[in-house]
Amino acid sequence: MTDPYRTNQPYSKVRVGIKARYDREAIFSILDAGLVAHVGFIIDERPMVMPMAYARVDDLIYIHGAKAARIIKAPSECAPVCLTVTHIDALVVARSAFHHSVNYRSAVIHGTFRKVTDSAEKEAALVAVTNHLLPGRWDEVRPMSAKELQSTGVLAVEIEAASAKSREGPPIDEEDDYALPYWAGLLPVSQVIGKGIDDGRLAPETTIPVSLNAARQKFSYR
Repeated sequence: MTDPYRTNQPYSKVRVGIKARYDREAIFSILDAGLVAHVGFIIDERPMVMPMAYARVDDLIYIHGAKAARIIKAPSECAPVCLTVTHIDALVVARSAFHHSVNYRSAVIHGTFRKVTDSAEKEAALVAVTNHLLPGRWDEVRPMSAKELQSTGVLAVEIEAASAKSREGPPIDEEDDYALPYWAGLLPVSQVIGKGIDDGRLAPETTIPVSLNAARQKFSYR
């Protein structure tokens, strides 16, 4: 089978500009740093895009939801899907409106849905999704009941084709415009995970779990 990552694709990093990459390292780093994936699929001959929590396990991406959710119950086996994860790093401010842009990192995944019916794989997928968002959280909470496991649907997406695209660096203006008195540069975009706010009903002597700080360290960037 053709390598979905096209690892032999030549790539040269440049200071500025939009470039596509097809290697696992670039794609996986974007996926693993993301909080939400936008999942595109077809239901009743209409396109749908849903923001969803997810987790990557090797070359599989797992998403989950209530069994009654349309995205869980509607897709047939081998239904095509497109999944996108994007990080915004800066607004690019140029001397002309035409050259304004955004610095970003984005991974686009193409594959097919597979409904996870094996109980062991389903539980492993839910562990992965939970621990992706809150590293180590699965072991900090009570075990999932059989009823909860039964009421949760899990879909697996095998990566069939994937690419990463990004832009970095300052704006590129017309050469004549650099002499004009207009400000140009970058407006950095930060993502910060705040401190936990308890729900007001904690049992006595409940301590702050390690997973909260782990999530802050994993997903916060400036």
